[in-house]
Amino acid sequence: MTQQTTVFSLDQDQLERIERKFQEKQQLAAARANELFNIFQMKLTEEEAWALKYLFAYMPVNDLADYDGALFLSHVRRTLAIRRKVPWGDRVPDHLFLHFVLPYRVNTENIEDSRGILYSALADRTASLSMAEAILETNYWCHEKANYIGSDLRTVSPLTMIRNARGRCGEESTLAVAALRSIGIPARQVYTPRWAHCDDNHAWVEAWADGSWHYIGACEPEARLDQGWFSPPARRAMLINTRIFADYPGPEDITLSDEWFTEINLLEGYAPTRTINVHVTDGQGLPVRDAYVYFELYNMAEFYPIAVLRTNEQGEASFKTGFGELMIRAVKDGSWGEKKIAVSDGNRIELVINETMQQIGSVDLDMVPPPERGGESADPLPDDAIQRHNLRLDEGTRLRGSYERSFLNEEQARELAEEEGLPSERVWEVLRKARGNSRVIAAFLRKQAADYGEWPLRLLESLNEKDLVDTFGPTLDDHLIGSLTQRGELSEDIFVSYVLCPRVLYEMIVPYRRFFQDCFTEEEIRLFRENPAELARSLEAGWGIWEDLPNLKGKGNPVGTFELKLGDRVSIAILFVAICRSLGIPARLHPSEQKPQYMANGSWQDAPLANEDSSSIKANGSLQLIRNSEPNDDMPAAAYSENFTIARLENGKYKTLVYPHGKTDVYEEAFEVEEGAYRLTSGIRLKDGTVHARFTYFSVQAGEETVIPLTFREAKLEMPLLGTMNQSEAFRLLEGTIDKPLREFIGTNGAIVAWLEPEREPTKHLIREIGELIEPLEELGAPIILIVGNSEWTASFDPDSYKSLPSCVQFVRASSYASLPDFISQPPASEAGFPHLFVLDSQAQIRYTASGYKIGIGKEALRALTSLSPIRSKRSDT
Repeated sequence: MTQQTTVFSLDQDQLERIERKFQEKQQLAAARANELFNIFQMKLTEEEAWALKYLFAYMPVNDLADYDGALFLSHVRRTLAIRRKVPWGDRVPDHLFLHFVLPYRVNTENIEDSRGILYSALADRTASLSMAEAILETNYWCHEKANYIGSDLRTVSPLTMIRNARGRCGEESTLAVAALRSIGIPARQVYTPRWAHCDDNHAWVEAWADGSWHYIGACEPEARLDQGWFSPPARRAMLINTRIFADYPGPEDITLSDEWFTEINLLEGYAPTRTINVHVTDGQGLPVRDAYVYFELYNMAEFYPIAVLRTNEQGEASFKTGFGELMIRAVKDGSWGEKKIAVSDGNRIELVINETMQQIGSVDLDMVPPPERGGESADPLPDDAIQRHNLRLDEGTRLRGSYERSFLNEEQARELAEEEGLPSERVWEVLRKARGNSRVIAAFLRKQAADYGEWPLRLLESLNEKDLVDTFGPTLDDHLIGSLTQRGELSEDIFVSYVLCPRVLYEMIVPYRRFFQDCFTEEEIRLFRENPAELARSLEAGWGIWEDLPNLKGKGNPVGTFELKLGDRVSIAILFVAICRSLGIPARLHPSEQKPQYMANGSWQDAPLANEDSSSIKANGSLQLIRNSEPNDDMPAAAYSENFTIARLENGKYKTLVYPHGKTDVYEEAFEVEEGAYRLTSGIRLKDGTVHARFTYFSVQAGEETVIPLTFREAKLEMPLLGTMNQSEAFRLLEGTIDKPLREFIGTNGAIVAWLEPEREPTKHLIREIGELIEPLEELGAPIILIVGNSEWTASFDPDSYKSLPSCVQFVRASSYASLPDFISQPPASEAGFPHLFVLDSQAQIRYTASGYKIGIGKEALRALTSLSPIRSKRSDT
């Protein structure tokens, strides 16, 4: 007998599970029941009701706090209507529709009612296409709207991405997934949490067409599916996955099945894999159930867990991964065991949990990534298809550039500054960053400058760059007026950073000053100001802790968390800081620990929150790092998160301390840290991606200074003779019509020569790195020749927009890439693609080369060029 199915082909068990989880969320969100669930009093179809219940059943607690039911009802109705309109709507199976079309959230972005807006933009241009063609067309549209730029960890919404016209890969892929879902095509954001071969990560998109999943590089169109500059790096990945807000049954490999979400492992579609089985036992050889097993790889100078799994009753945890090396650490009740493994050595790992005390001294280890591998060769595209594709890219770039030219410009900023009596350079700086929101920001300054002088500008300057793109007038008014009334006797620096500024971590900025000022009685406000610890105790007593999605921790906005009386620990810490600032109490999250603090008597005090006892607050000591030797060709200059990090042992697991990425002033003054056991990790990455790592173990005592040498392992840079560059090849200066041979560009100190593809993310990473190395490159003085071929030159590429490059950089054009050395046409360089970078000695001999996506290529090239420089050699002789 066939079991009867119901709406969305859900069987009775699935419906009952959704209903049960929905009721649990209703209980959790009882404080906002009216705002969230009154929509069920409206007339709903069966599909609408179950679609809403499905979304609520797996909804993160921050979304229950921050948004109203009307938003989700609008989203559901538009999505169901679109499914009936698009030509492939009835070809998308219900389970794919539920998991990869219906969801409103892609990443950690702010949720807006954008589905109808995106559908209206794409419906006509995709209506007559096949699903595969519609995926490609949607990506051309995304390319028209935005391209890549590195930015902070907050993920902006698709509409903000369009307003800004640029964003990092996580934001590009959020836009592309939202756009594809808006026309009823199943889509998901996939990512490698961290690469094994270089220090970064990446996100892209998979979309479903007529029975198969395909991948695309978001906002970076190709002429066909399953093609992108990241294809070769993906073959070296150790994990590629995605997260689904549901009990997802597969058919893909499931890495983690949580009560509220599922993580699926997609690596097998990109790289060779092996499933490793970890068997965890205790000191008596008995299996350990519910131990946490961390699968860690070296990236950004820390051992980062790309997956965390719990052992079953037999003490086992299984993980499918690539053929590189991992550090595996099993932890339970503060005890641990750890082992470095090479996946190629076997699939059975025995791990004993019997360690309770950190070792002493230092340990050296190598971490080897999966090897470079060739991919399946695709048939070449016809010339006319390539030409059409290039024309589409140029047209998309032109359209985006036209929109960007509509932003307020420097002259308009100067006029505004003169009108309002404000410094023109500072006004231009905030308007430049605001981009598509520049007119909103200008209107705020016009409205408030007459009454408040420079304070509106100071408020804008306190924000992160992204905030200027998606923070609007009413929110800015609230924070300006609501903070100035609370200034009191605070110094200007303290007031601006810890009262006026509304940004706490990576939450969405909302108007909260007036809200919190009206929430408490005068007596409560007086009490909190006299002793902010009373506010912390009030929040401890009245607000519950709920942890669901790891990547949404700390993303709840303060008003929503306050109203729901529930949140994750970081969001409640943000709530504490926001209330304090609203009441004129300087507050922050500790820069490295991210714990809430308030200022009292001129010093920062910890505010115990999230059901933590005050006795858990640890005293501080200090850590002074000292140089073991001066930086040289083989020993790098210290930079936090680039070649070293500091981590504290907590309950058997090392927690990396948070300091600014690339921080170099690490010897000037001591780090203030909590007492405890620590591990300093340092590493030097070699050209093939292997890391020479070192662990240095030490302890910090309360009230005492610990002095630790920061040391690196020696890593010699090999400089073989790889070939000779054709010095007769001619390149054209941008400002003229005269071609010059390469020999006239390169000098006696050698040169860096790189062929670029300006619109692609790998090239943008290289240009950014060159800019970050301006001082040592200027000192070296060797020319840096950046070559763009005519076929790669786009309408939006403006070399003059790169203001912070060394003066020795020169952009030139090439009619072709005929002068590229022959070995670039062979794998792996040919598959890696642009940029192709070469370090030349004074005879134009190639001594170093790198192709494609590789973070750190700029520093490698500098290191290679420095070792060849006669200036350096003379200095070392004296």
